[in-house]
Amino acid sequence: MVLSLSFAFGQQTEKPKIYNEEANPKVDIANAVQKASTEKKHVLLQIGGNWCAWCIMFDKLTKENQEVKDYIANNYEVVHVNYSPKNKNEETLAALNHPERFGFPVFVILDGKGNLIHTQNSGYLESKEVKGHDPKVVLEFLQNWSYKALDPASYIKK
Repeated sequence: MVLSLSFAFGQQTEKPKIYNEEANPKVDIANAVQKASTEKKHVLLQIGGNWCAWCIMFDKLTKENQEVKDYIANNYEVVHVNYSPKNKNEETLAALNHPERFGFPVFVILDGKGNLIHTQNSGYLESKEVKGHDPKVVLEFLQNWSYKALDPASYIKK
């Protein structure tokens, strides 16, 4: 019994590597902006780190909730911007008006020209029922800041 317990406790699941500490966010963001401009999308910056449980939970939601996953795929170019002791990407975060002030994860929406149009504190996207982010609230946030939502042509009556 002792042997099996020590074996069970010895096995730890490895945290997913969502954020690349070596990535150059300036290049990644520029590429995403260019693609978003061509495809009439916005850029969603997910800022956080592999050390952040809430960042991992949000990423899991965006991959496992089909409605959220599809909405993001159809409306956003996503860039994961790392923030960790090894690489805080301070220059990039300064250029984004220091979104880290809201904690992690934090989300920044850029338009197809690279202009910052919204910074979202992820605390407002959390569920009151279970630990994690509320898929309905996340979807509403994404819908409210999509290209279509901000396109004046979307509101012209035909």
